[in-house]
Amino acid sequence: MDRLASFGNDLFDKPPCRGCSCYLVEPYIKCAECGPSPFLLCLQCFTRGYEYKKHQSDHTYEIMTSDFPILETGWTAQEEMALLEAVMDCGFGNWQDVAYQMRTKTKEECEGHYMKNFINNPLFSSTLLSLRQMEEHLSRTADTAIPFKPTDDPPRPSFDSQLSRDMAGYMPARADFMEEFDNYAEWDLKDIDFVDDDSDILHALKVAVVDIYHSRLKERQRRKKIIRDHGLINLRKFQMLERRYPKEVQELYDVMRRFARVVGPIEHDKFIESHALEFELKREIQRLQEYRREGIQSFCGAKVYERVKCTREDERRKRNMLCDIMQYIHDSRACQQWLNKQAAIDAGITPVMTTITTSGRRSAPPLNLTGLPGTEKLNEREKELCQVVRLVPGAYLEYKQALLNECRRQGGLRLAQARSLIKIDVNKTRKIYDFLIKEGYINKA
Repeated sequence: MDRLASFGNDLFDKPPCRGCSCYLVEPYIKCAECGPSPFLLCLQCFTRGYEYKKHQSDHTYEIMTSDFPILETGWTAQEEMALLEAVMDCGFGNWQDVAYQMRTKTKEECEGHYMKNFINNPLFSSTLLSLRQMEEHLSRTADTAIPFKPTDDPPRPSFDSQLSRDMAGYMPARADFMEEFDNYAEWDLKDIDFVDDDSDILHALKVAVVDIYHSRLKERQRRKKIIRDHGLINLRKFQMLERRYPKEVQELYDVMRRFARVVGPIEHDKFIESHALEFELKREIQRLQEYRREGIQSFCGAKVYERVKCTREDERRKRNMLCDIMQYIHDSRACQQWLNKQAAIDAGITPVMTTITTSGRRSAPPLNLTGLPGTEKLNEREKELCQVVRLVPGAYLEYKQALLNECRRQGGLRLAQARSLIKIDVNKTRKIYDFLIKEGYINKA
């Protein structure tokens, strides 16, 4: 009798023939008495009366073929399976690509047949496809597939764009990801085949591999459920919601994000909101405690205090600006620049700072050598050099010893050789080289 094949439309989805090991092509033969794994034979091996172990040539058999109509004439079972696979691969509504993958039907035929028999079919709406019961069942069962039902339509970025990478390759039209978590988990199952002559150890090993694969599928579903429940698909919207909190709460939000997987989205949001409220209450309590320390007893006095406090802080900043110029007090142009800046601030004008020096750059103040290790080993002229070039005494002594050793070995030293030995700023190297030449520590080559 004819039976619908339980394998996919692809040639390599079918198991090989048990007789000649070639890939099966419909129609083929299935033994009705051998089991539990199916014993399949191609027509050539069946006509030769192939027998193997328990299988005998006189066993009852079934002819496996999908070349017969199911829902309506003109559409075979094989074409029905090919249509469902094409819609699953290309996405619902993409009928041009579905027809291209089908190759035997046009775009209009694919759309009309699918809408008539799989969407608008009253049989499905009444018995086979009760969507409401399925949704209730999925909400109660954690091991079933998780359909994405976002409240907002997620963005649909172009392929390989920055937004697409931020969304981890999520495809809104298919409500799925381009690459699954542990994307190559199925590779461990591609060569597994349960046969009757397997030993107990080999059979247990194959079962263990299948159990491991099931655990990976559960992990995929768990991650998808977390992404769906917490609304992590639309990353930009998620970041905008995060920025509404103060900086301190944002840092807590970033730290506690990893615990979102163990609690629901509502509980997690309540936790963050409670900490944001706690932060606001602590800040308000600190402000009230400050009022009490200052002897303020009314909110009217608190307003006056805040206004006077802001004025006092502005005056303090103006006084502290004098420290910015003290280190350049020897530079008359820098002093004039600072005075112009102060005059602009007093006049209520935003100052425009321009550095005015003879070299076009702001000159750095001399280095303070007080307390630096190695200072006691320097003479006065070497201390002055380290202050001008802003070089710590320990580094200067190291560079000096390296130049002295190289000069003693070669009988002289050139500036290019000194620069190759000392990997610092070339202007500092030249000043050190000229100083050692002037003081007689080294000789020119």
